[in-house]
Amino acid sequence: MRKLREVLRLSYSAGLSIRKISASTKISVGSIQTILKQAAQLDITWPLPEEWDDQTLALKFYPRSDAQPSTKFQEPVWTDVHLELKKKGLTKQLLWEEYIQQYPNRSYSYSQFCARYADWLKKQKRSMRQVHRAGEKLFIDYAGPTMPVVCASTGEIRTAQIFVAVLGASNYTFAEATWSQSLPDWLGSHVRAFEFFGGTPVMLVPDYVAQTVMCPHTAEPLPDVANPVN
Repeated sequence: MRKLREVLRLSYSAGLSIRKISASTKISVGSIQTILKQAAQLDITWPLPEEWDDQTLALKFYPRSDAQPSTKFQEPVWTDVHLELKKKGLTKQLLWEEYIQQYPNRSYSYSQFCARYADWLKKQKRSMRQVHRAGEKLFIDYAGPTMPVVCASTGEIRTAQIFVAVLGASNYTFAEATWSQSLPDWLGSHVRAFEFFGGTPVMLVPDYVAQTVMCPHTAEPLPDVANPVN
């Protein structure tokens, strides 16, 4: 079910900020910004005309969408959903919002969308059971996305790298932010991770990290590893 009416009410009548509307409706900030921008272009004001039901309102925003009432749900194209989720920054929440925009009266709820995708995904691949012994492996890597850090006094924004370490058997996780992925930060994160876990594992299992391949003479990352050439 579309939440267009609620978004408009919270913005025009209640005067809430976009972030507060997002927290209330569980719709992303970007989608709310799009809805309000489109409402302004359509000269939609509050309160809405009494004769506007949810279907009429949906047609104003999505005139080419499937806004006709139906008892049959539209099944998403799960292969497309799966490929889209591999892109940086895309989430199931965003893809669900795009889906319900296209089929406002024939769409699954978000929980059903996630459950049906999970069922589809189970049928697509075979998995090999891996057994991890307690304390044997610690998986380490830097997360792909970085985090902006704002200086309270100057307003300057710096980007922090996120180091993550996960024990294989328990999935017990340590994470911290550092200013870089340089060797001192890399080693310092390991020390703090070991202190957090209260010990060291039998082995460390890194992903592709430049700091793990060192030149024996300079103790610096090898150039072709730090900056691989395709």
